[in-house]
Amino acid sequence: MKSKLIILLLLSFFTSTAQVLKKRTTLLMGSKFEITIVAADAETAQTNIDTVIAEITRIEYLISDWKPQTQISEVNRNAGIKPVKVDQEVFELTKRALHLSKITHGAFDISFAAMDRIWKFDGSMTEMPDEVAVKKSMEKVGYKNIILDSLNSTIFLRLKGMKIGFGALGEGYAADRCRNIMLAKGIKAGIVNGSGDMSSWGKPPKGKNWIIGITNPFHKDSLFAVVPLKNGAVVTSGTYEKFVTFNGKRYSHIINPVTGYPATGLTSVTVFGPDAELANGFSTSMMVLGKDKALEFISSYPKYSCIMFGDDGQVYHSKNINEKMLKKWKRGGYKTSKKRL
Repeated sequence: MKSKLIILLLLSFFTSTAQVLKKRTTLLMGSKFEITIVAADAETAQTNIDTVIAEITRIEYLISDWKPQTQISEVNRNAGIKPVKVDQEVFELTKRALHLSKITHGAFDISFAAMDRIWKFDGSMTEMPDEVAVKKSMEKVGYKNIILDSLNSTIFLRLKGMKIGFGALGEGYAADRCRNIMLAKGIKAGIVNGSGDMSSWGKPPKGKNWIIGITNPFHKDSLFAVVPLKNGAVVTSGTYEKFVTFNGKRYSHIINPVTGYPATGLTSVTVFGPDAELANGFSTSMMVLGKDKALEFISSYPKYSCIMFGDDGQVYHSKNINEKMLKKWKRGGYKTSKKRL
């Protein structure tokens, strides 16, 4: 369900005897992770990057739905057969995902993992699937068939053949976990960037904020705006790279779990907030909800804000981003030396 719009991370690099900034890029959870740590010396920074990688790997081996040894894979194998006991951490993540499904009326749904891949965005698709094929592909999808038992910490998928998968929501969770671990260890600044899901804390050496560049989906080589980020998260869902067009209408690779048809109306949604996990769930859901319902939805969560690009080329934003703020971001009114992570 999740596509990542490229987000550029713009950093202020300054020499400092008090702090050093170290960064490492690696493949984790099937995605590229970029880990940036600010510490008193290079050795401390590198050691804590190792700690972050170890934690993300630990989470991957709990919740991945494509590694057979994980608890979630065990849940999927026992769909329609029996409940499976899982760690409290896995149970709580699943519980939060189901809550997200309820508040978005199914626009977000971790049981979407069971949908037959009848929509193809590799250039091989020449016509839309018929209504019967779409309906059949959705037979095993439905978050209401995920049964949680908090007393025994079990997950049961009611229908045989059902599957759950956290996808990018898991990346957001991992990024937030690592931020909290680093703060507990006294690491006062850094960013964990899981394929565009960024969880940040503190500030760069001698800089006021981390500066995030948001790509314009209609002009992929240019930035729409540069935004300051401190002790928060930014996540983008986008469709401009994977889509098909039939009869002049564009159909994206982000599928509505309720209907089985691709989401339309929005090209990208960027969500800002305190946590990458929830921001991730919001951005995916809002792509499915469409402009009007998405803006109405996020207005109920004042700690979160958004910028959205419509398929019509227009830019929309939540009420807690005012025009003055947006104009400053679009002007790039932050002094920084630009460098891609």
